Amino acid sequence: MSKLGNVLVPVDDMEAAIAFYAGTLGLTIKFRDGDRFAALDGGGATVALVTAAEQVAGAATAPSYKVDDVTRAVKELTGAGAEVVREAEAGPHETRAVLRDPSGNVFVLYSPLQP
Repeated sequence: MSKLGNVLVPVDDMEAAIAFYAGTLGLTIKFRDGDRFAALDGGGATVALVTAAEQVAGAATAPSYKVDDVTRAVKELTGAGAEVVREAEAGPHETRAVLRDPSGNVFVLYSPLQP
């Protein structure tokens, strides 16, 4: 089972992006990892601002789905017509994979790293 965890929004300048999304749009910052990643409360889903270091889906805005097992989910989804863009890999805070749906839209699957 998966659920929408966040939407990755590629940004060039983290400070300017936070000024816009938090300052102007009024979203609350939940977590920040330096200039690479910031999680903001989007009211049910997280708006994840990502600079080049964390743009795993490229420079495209992409939904990111939390799953129990990334490897298993990739196998199931490729069996249903998805294409792997980036194989499952450990990121700084989660295991993640990038796929493309049958219509060509990029999305990310992730699960938190086990302690």
